[in-house]
Amino acid sequence: QVQLVESGGGSVQAGGSLRLSCAASGYTYSIYWMAWFRQPPGKEREFVSGIGRDGWTDYADSVKGRFTISQDTAKNTVYLQMNSLKPEDAVMYYCAAEKAGRWPVPRNANEYNYWGQGTQVTVSS
Repeated sequence: QVQLVESGGGSVQAGGSLRLSCAASGYTYSIYWMAWFRQPPGKEREFVSGIGRDGWTDYADSVKGRFTISQDTAKNTVYLQMNSLKPEDAVMYYCAAEKAGRWPVPRNANEYNYWGQGTQVTVSS
């Protein structure tokens, strides 16, 4: 089993920045992809960004150029640096882990095996 714990959410003004963290524990050797999803109220979870064990990264078009995903393998932690935040970025963010190593990075939430509890991001205009 793998446990994921997110942190770093909070409130910021439009144009500001936040950094989310996702710490993995347990059988982390089994993980290939780590990803961030977000879920607006009443909608399905949508892919934001993913990073592979080899460092390969991918981003949703809506965040490309503003968000950066990175990882510290020694700490089993993945980060999402979010810059130039917009009011539409203000939703719940979830960390996810995938074991199968599908290629390219899975963008469907159903393909992920483990999830964190989520962290809320609020952006005021």
